[in-house]
Amino acid sequence: EVQLVESGGGLVQAGGSLRLSCAASGFTFDDYAIGWFRQAPGKEREGVSCISRSDGFTYYADSVKGRFTISSDNAKNTLYLQMNSLKPEDTAVYYCAAGATPEFCSYYLSYGMNYWGKGTLVTVSS
Repeated sequence: EVQLVESGGGLVQAGGSLRLSCAASGFTFDDYAIGWFRQAPGKEREGVSCISRSDGFTYYADSVKGRFTISSDNAKNTLYLQMNSLKPEDTAVYYCAAGATPEFCSYYLSYGMNYWGKGTLVTVSS
């Protein structure tokens, strides 16, 4: 059974940093695309970032480019999202997700993935 458990959310002031973690189990990390999505109150879900395990390529939404960095630790089956220079508009529930086709990051960021965590709340105060 695929399980994704996020952690690391919290309250931070604008300009601050947070690092989200996602502990994955039940599947082989290298066989999937894995990434982060977010959903702010009253807004649609947004694909934030994805890493393609087949080629190591990383993808980012324009809204977070240059501020967020996705990475993974294969030995720990853990995905990370380092978030710097946070803005109030980054406030959202952040979800970790996995997609069954590792080359489909770009597609997944638009349409979602196969498996989802329950999310962790990030609140950025102004």
